[in-house]
Amino acid sequence: MACCGKSNGVCVCAQEARCSCGARPARECVCSKAATENTVDGATCSCGKRRAHECTCSRAETENSLRDGEVDFTNMK
Repeated sequence: MACCGKSNGVCVCAQEARCSCGARPARECVCSKAATENTVDGATCSCGKRRAHECTCSRAETENSLRDGEVDFTNMK
C-alpha cells in the first residue's frame, strides 16, 4: 500500500480520510454504517483507510475514478 502524500513522514490522506457519514475519521465511524465502515477487506484507496473507489480525502476525485484500462462492471448486464 502506498501513501498518496506525506508530510513529515505522516500520510496526509490517511489523516484526511473520513467515515462516509463525515462525522469521524475513517475506521473510527460511530454512525449506523460503523459495522462496514470500520473494516476494510480487499482493495483500498492509496492511504489504506477506505475501500477502493470510496476515498473521502482530498484525492477523492482521482482515487474514485477509473484508471486507464479499468472497466467498471458494477451496473453492466
